[in-house]
Amino acid sequence: MMLLRWAKVSDGKGDHCDSEEMEMGFNVLGAAEVVKSKRFIVRPRIKVWMARALTTVIIWTSVVQLMALGEFWGPRLLKSMPYCFNHPDASPAVAKVHVPAKVVLPPKRIYKNNGYLLVSCNGGLNQMRAAICDMVAIARHLNVTLIVPELDKTSFWADPSEFQDIFDVDNFIASLRDEVRILKQLPPRLKRRVELGLSHSLPPISWSDISYYEKQILPLLRKHKVVHLNRTDARLANNGLPLEIQKLRCRVNYNALRFTSQIEDLGRKIVRILRERGPFLVLHLRYEMDMLAFSGCTQGCDSREVEELTRMRYAYPWWKEKVINSDLKRKDGLCPLTPEETALILTALGIDRSVQIYIAAGEIYGGDKRMASLRAAFPNLVRKETLLEPSDLMYFQNHSSQMAALDYLVSLESDIFIPTYDGNMAKVVEGHRRFIGFKRTILLDRRHLVHLIDQYTNKSLSWDEFSLEVKKAHANRMGSPKRRVVIPDRPKEEDYFYANPQECLPLQDEPL
Repeated sequence: MMLLRWAKVSDGKGDHCDSEEMEMGFNVLGAAEVVKSKRFIVRPRIKVWMARALTTVIIWTSVVQLMALGEFWGPRLLKSMPYCFNHPDASPAVAKVHVPAKVVLPPKRIYKNNGYLLVSCNGGLNQMRAAICDMVAIARHLNVTLIVPELDKTSFWADPSEFQDIFDVDNFIASLRDEVRILKQLPPRLKRRVELGLSHSLPPISWSDISYYEKQILPLLRKHKVVHLNRTDARLANNGLPLEIQKLRCRVNYNALRFTSQIEDLGRKIVRILRERGPFLVLHLRYEMDMLAFSGCTQGCDSREVEELTRMRYAYPWWKEKVINSDLKRKDGLCPLTPEETALILTALGIDRSVQIYIAAGEIYGGDKRMASLRAAFPNLVRKETLLEPSDLMYFQNHSSQMAALDYLVSLESDIFIPTYDGNMAKVVEGHRRFIGFKRTILLDRRHLVHLIDQYTNKSLSWDEFSLEVKKAHANRMGSPKRRVVIPDRPKEEDYFYANPQECLPLQDEPL
C-alpha cells in the first residue's frame, strides 16, 4: 500500500507574501511495517519566477481595487491589511486626506491640592453659567480640585438636566487643565466621607471679593478636605479682582462652556433657516409667568391673572419679596415690558415691519391674546417651535435649560438683540455679543420708556414726538464699548461683570 504525503517548504525568509515550492514524499508500507521511505521534490512545470510574477500581479490588482474603495471605506481598511499591501507611494496621500488634525491640549498645571470643591448651582441656565465661571476662578485661586458642578433641578423650571446634558463636559475639563484640576466626581474615599456627613456645606456670601474665599473658605477646605458651596448665584464681586481672575472668568464663559454637539447642531440649524429668509432680530420677551410672579409686575393683567401670579409668588419660599406694588415697580423701570409696550417701542425705533423677529422666551403669559398687538405690528414673528419639526425638539421638551441654550445660540448670531428685561440671559448674551465684536444690542431704558409710553397714551406726546424721544434715548445704548459703572457697597446696582467684561474685550479706537 502506498500513502502519498504533501507538504510545503518555504524559502526560509519568513515573507508571507512570497510564493512557495511544493514538496512530495511517500512511505511504502508493507505488512504493518515500513519497508522503505523515499523523499523527493516535485518541481512544477511553471518556473518559480513565473509563479512569483503571477502572484505579484494578483496582489497588485487587489491593491488597486482596495485603493479605489478607499474613499468609501476609509484608511483603516488599508491599515488593517498586512504590510505588503501598503504601497509606499500611496500611504502619504491617504494619510493627508483622511487623518484628522491632532487636538493639542494645554499642559496640565501642577500644584499642591488644598482640597476638593463641590458646587451646587441655583437658578436658570444663564445664572448657573455665570456661577460656573465664578467657581472655576475661585478653585484656581485657592489651588483646589473642582468637581463638575451640579445643576439646579428644584427651581421653578424643574429641569432634570445634568451638566453633561447641556455642556460638553470633556471640553470643559480638558480646556482648563492648565488652570485647575476638574474631576467628574469625588474620589471614592472622599465620596464616602461626604455620604457620612464629614464634609462642610455653606452658601458663600454674595458679591464677595477674593479675600473672603482666601480667609473663610480656604481654611475650611484644609480642615475638612471637601467643602460644598450650596448656592452660587452672584457670589463673586464684579470689580476689584485681580486681572487674571477676570480673564479666567471670560475664558471659562467663552471657550470652556461649550454646549453639547446636539444643542450646537440644532442651534446652527435654526440660524441657517433664519438666514435663508433674510436678516433677523431676536427679541428676548421676558413676559413669562415665573418672571411676572417673581417681580410682582401685573401691568395689563386682569384680576384673575393677578390672583394667580400672587399665589405663585407665595408658593416659592426662596422668593423673598411677597408684597409688591406693581405700579411703583413699573415706574422705577423694574418690570419687563409687556408685548403691547414692546410693539410700540420697536415701531418707534424704526424697526422694519417685515423683519423676522425670533421670540427667545418660554411660553408667553396670556398666550396668543397677549401677543395680538405685537403680531399685528410685526407679522413675521417666529419661534423655534415654528421653524423646526416637532421631531427636532422631541428630546428637548420638558428640559427648559436645554431649550434656553438653543435661544442663547440664536441670540448670539442675530443681527440685533433686544431684551425687554435685564435678567440673567439678557446680561450674559449682551456680554457675549460684546466679546464677539460688539454686535448690535439695544438695551432698553425701561424707566424712561414707561414714562414716554404713558405720555403717548394720554395724548401728551404725538407719535412723531414719541418716536423721536425713543430714538434719542437709545442712541448710545447699542452695545458699543463703554466702561462698567462701579457703585461701591451697592453691587446689585452697578454694571454686571458678565454684561460688560471689559478686561477681556479687544481694544477699540475710542478708549473704554
